[in-house]
Parts: sequence; structure tokens; C-alpha cells
Amino acid sequence: MNGAMFFPVSEFGAQADGHSDDAPAIQRAIDAAAENGGGIVSLAAGRYRVAGSLRVKRGVTVQGVHDAPVGFTGLSGTVILATGGRGNDEDAAPALFELGDSSAVRGLTIFYPEQRADEIVPYPWAFHLHESDNTVECVTFINAYKGIRVGPEHNCRHRIRSIHGCVLRCGIWVDNCWEIGRVENCQLHPHWWSHESVGGNWSRACDFMAENLEGFVFGRTDWEYITNNFLYSSKICYRFIHTPNGECNGHLTGCGADGSQTAIQIDRMQRMGLLITGGEFVSLAGPEPCQVRVMETSDQGSVRFVNCAFWGLSNHIVVLEGAGYASFSDCYFTNWKRGVDDAPLVIAKRGRLQVVNCSFDTHHPCIQIGPGIAHAIVRGNNGANGVSILDQSGGKAVLSENEPPATKPFPEPFGINGRPTEGGD
Repeated sequence: MNGAMFFPVSEFGAQADGHSDDAPAIQRAIDAAAENGGGIVSLAAGRYRVAGSLRVKRGVTVQGVHDAPVGFTGLSGTVILATGGRGNDEDAAPALFELGDSSAVRGLTIFYPEQRADEIVPYPWAFHLHESDNTVECVTFINAYKGIRVGPEHNCRHRIRSIHGCVLRCGIWVDNCWEIGRVENCQLHPHWWSHESVGGNWSRACDFMAENLEGFVFGRTDWEYITNNFLYSSKICYRFIHTPNGECNGHLTGCGADGSQTAIQIDRMQRMGLLITGGEFVSLAGPEPCQVRVMETSDQGSVRFVNCAFWGLSNHIVVLEGAGYASFSDCYFTNWKRGVDDAPLVIAKRGRLQVVNCSFDTHHPCIQIGPGIAHAIVRGNNGANGVSILDQSGGKAVLSENEPPATKPFPEPFGINGRPTEGGD
């Protein structure tokens, strides 16, 4: 093996029969590649049962045969049958793949054959990335409980690309990245666990995800580039949190969310904040659907939405409770929900708000500026029924003259429960 580039797992004893535990053989191939200074551990098409955890070492790539996502009508290509850790929801539990410095996994399908749609149980993370310059790409999840975890150990320059499939509890979670991570071209959807050949059930997967899934979660990460990602059915699609390591600054471009309870939730962000461009965000699920929530805990930073569209069956589209800046420029707002005709699309309770050159395609009230706002600018907007604004700021808002005030009474300040009337869609 000295000087070899490829290390086929079949030469190390892997059976790929779906019954034998191939974890020891795959690990032997990884170890041999690492001892050789690096190489490609190749897994031919087949079903490899893995009952434990695999540690991918520096300079090693674990490579299956699929460069494209596996279609959601069955299994093909290189399939990892993950059986270890059933019932274990501890984040510290060993992941199916532990990736260290300068390592990669690509071209695999991951399936948990003992997971049942009618009785979903926890499993550890499928991937855990730490150290620097590691990559997961061209991976399909059939029914993972938790997908990819980066950190909380110190790490830099992760690359997470072309991840597709059904993830039930948490899709991609990033923390303690100190140098420009990438999350690109990922699509999470219950489709992949809907076919009977993999024991799937569309409605059960969809309902579980809508009640439990946090799709993309970002703690401390600097210059995170989040590009061309999509999720259908989630409790929260994109969430930005505070951890002991800090918060996120980054850029979302070309990202979407559909069927969410909350499409974007900002618990806290770095002072430099978030740039969100060219996004489409739809909230439909749960009793209080809302596309954008900036929480009261968000006491700093700026979130800027440019050329984004918001629609669905939400009670409100934007609820701002944080003390930082929120800006909407060249955005589109509409709401199809009946029974909440007096619920404004944008509610600004605190912080500083800018709404400029936006379109409000709705019969609902457009913007409510609360007495707790620090400052607001609302200018140059257009609406199917004008742009109705309830200004309770006490002189702290700058409004365009051509945006008519509300033509019908608004509810009392923030006394809106936003719930649909009986029979509402």
C-alpha cells in the first residue's frame, strides 16, 4: 500500500451485504490511508452496515459513487446503513462520521434502517466536523435524526455542499468557526422519507419536521456564507443563536424556506450582523406562523433584507422585538391567510426599522410602528391598497407623504393575538 492513492474498503474486509458490520473494515482502510499520508477510501455501490462511529483522519477522503443526490424513490449507489446510537440524543455522543483536520466525505447515501415513521427516536449526529478545512458534500440523508454538526470545538473553513434529504430534528448546526465557513446548495425535505421502500411516510415525516426541526442553526461563526439552500417543513428554518463562543455574522443569498412555523429567527447576532439577499420565505405551519422574528434577546447588530419575497398563511410576516437594526429594501410582502384581516404584516416593537421601495400585495394592514421603537424610516413603498401605517412612535418615524395612513381602525397596540378565526385557512 505504500504510495497508493486509493484504498478500496473491500480489500480491508468490507462485505457490503447489508448485514455484516463493516465499520471495522472501513476504519482499517481509513487508518491505512492516513498512515500513507492520505488517500481516497473508496466504497463501491453496496449496502454497508455501520454499527459504530468512523473517524476520518487528516488527508483522507471517504468516497462513494454518487455525485448527484439519490432520488427519493429508493436506495441506490453507496448506502451506509447506520444502526449505532439508537435512542441517544446527546450532542457529545460519537457521530457516525467524525471528521478531523483536512478530511472529507462525499458521494454517500445515509439511511437509518431501524428508524420508524410511527415511532421516531433520537440518534447521534451523522457528521461531526472539528479542526479545519474539512468537507462533506454530495451526501443524501434518507431519514437522519441530526445531520451535520460543526464545532463547538475550534474550527475553520468548513465546506458543506450539495447535501440533500430528510433530517428530522436538526439539519446543519455551526459553532465556533473563526474563519469563513461555507454552507451551499443544501435541500432538506420530507420527500426523501416518503417512499414505502425505505419505510417512509410523507405526512408523518412532514408533521414531525414541522413540530421539531431546526434546519440551519448558526452560533459563533465569522463570515459564514450560506448560499442556495432550501428547506420544506420546519419549526424554525434558519436560526441564529448565542453560544458560549459568541454569535454569527454572515450572508444568506438565494436561500428559501417553505412550510415553516418560523422561516428566520434571530436570537442574537454579531454587531456586524446578517445580509440576506434574493430569498423567498414562506410560513404555513403551527398556530403562530411568521416569516421573520427578531427576538427580544437580540440586543445588537443589523439584519438587512434586500430583494426578498415573503408569503404564505402567516399571522404576521415580521415581528421585531430586538434592539438592533432591521432593514427591508426592494422586498415583496403578501399574506393569504383569512381571519386575521386586522393583523399587520410588519410589527416593529423595538430597535430601528427601515422599509424602503417595497411592495405590499395585500388587503391586510401593512406596518405597525410601536411606541418602543428607537427610530423608523418608511419611504417609497407601494401597495395594492396603499401602504397603511400605524405610527405609535411619538414622532420617531419618518414616513413618505404618499403612503396613506390606515383607513380602518387598527387593534390596540400589540394586543393582536394573530390567531385565525374559526374556519380560517
